Amino acid sequence: MTDSFSHKRRRSSALLGAAMTAAWLLAGGTALADPRPVVVELYTSQGCSSCPPADALLGELAHRSGVLPLAFHVDYWDDLGWRDAFSSAEATRRQKLYAAHLGLDSIYTPQMVIDGVHDVVGSYRSDVLRLIDGPHEGVSISARRNGQDLTVSIGQKLATPTQATGTNPSAVVLLVAYTGSAETKVPRGENAGKTLREFNIVRGFWRLGDWVGAAQELHFDTSKLPEGTTDLALLLQTTGPGAMLGATSVPAH
Repeated sequence: MTDSFSHKRRRSSALLGAAMTAAWLLAGGTALADPRPVVVELYTSQGCSSCPPADALLGELAHRSGVLPLAFHVDYWDDLGWRDAFSSAEATRRQKLYAAHLGLDSIYTPQMVIDGVHDVVGSYRSDVLRLIDGPHEGVSISARRNGQDLTVSIGQKLATPTQATGTNPSAVVLLVAYTGSAETKVPRGENAGKTLREFNIVRGFWRLGDWVGAAQELHFDTSKLPEGTTDLALLLQTTGPGAMLGATSVPAH
């Protein structure tokens, strides 16, 4: 459950992810032009003694411009002395899909997945900062609310004038509900006696639909949002899950 990979293994998976992203962006002369935040997903647990430093780093990133950090609390620590109230089987499933897509041997905490393609130990500050450095561009994505209805607008694929007709990218549109911050006193387990402060805690996520390169609108009923949701992240991501193609965040209310 804790990190079991060599530094070389992690570096290889990051390079593989970067190559996959570059290959997708170059296919068909696709040009993605709108600025977007880099998406940082932390897989963590209140039952993991190695996780608080990664949680603190995610909190730091939450105040950094151009970064969209999200904390996915996994459930496989829950039977080891303390049940994380924010944990979910869905978060664990998403982490397992990343492991398969990135060619990793197993899942672990704390793990950060950056832009869907880079895998790094979540407390390795220098590696994380290096991977999120620089401008990021993508397909435009925005949202507007009318009562309980949230309308999500996704832009179209932008192409160079010489682009040949080819297969459009296959991607999914995800809506992620999260809580900006919370404090939890942990009386049992590996973090017994500590008060944990955590940030951008994912409370639920939904697949709104698919995107194949054309501009479109999708809808979501915000009455489904879990109690305590403060913000929403909108992610456009290649199937796999793979590279992030677009991202933004908006207040939940």
